Amino acid sequence: MTAETVLYSFRRCPYAMRARMALKVSGAEYEHREVVLRDKPAAMLEASPKGTVPVLVLPDGSVIEESLEVMFWALAQDDPERWLDRKDDDLVAANDGPFKHSLDRYKYHTRYEDVNPEAHREQCIAHLARLEERLADQPFLSGQARGFTDIAIFPFVRQFANHDAERFEAENLPRTRAWLDGLTGSELFAAIMAKFPKWEPAEA
Repeated sequence: MTAETVLYSFRRCPYAMRARMALKVSGAEYEHREVVLRDKPAAMLEASPKGTVPVLVLPDGSVIEESLEVMFWALAQDDPERWLDRKDDDLVAANDGPFKHSLDRYKYHTRYEDVNPEAHREQCIAHLARLEERLADQPFLSGQARGFTDIAIFPFVRQFANHDAERFEAENLPRTRAWLDGLTGSELFAAIMAKFPKWEPAEA
């Protein structure tokens, strides 16, 4: 069965991860097109010239090219776990703004001029301390069950943790580690991390 909705994605992109998780939990049907970012397909660039993933192309030709908007679209189709009831806009904005800014300059510091990666790492740790405090009396960031906030944020925390796993383990963030381990060890995450070959358009 070929779904009319098409998702252009890249397996390791945290933005694409959170979009795929929302699509998966919603049960939305779509065609997955795995792309190689250094060789982006013309069809994807035609749909979304900015050239980043995820890109969701709907049957009517409309395009959703921001990961949070893909999540909202998917959950509007069906939200069986009521993720939208557990959504903290401020925390997601802090993740996508200051935390992501510092994460990039910590992990990819060679791409930037006059950047102190350790200073940016400390900024990341300060953000994670905020998560640690939030998790003091609840297992998830917005309550007793996983929700929109958790799924929107955790792929970026995972990226930070994996950059230097030994140092991350040494930080005093036990609740954050447990939260992260639970989400990365979930059946949902395993399902959306299945490997796909590079998508190639059908020959005419």
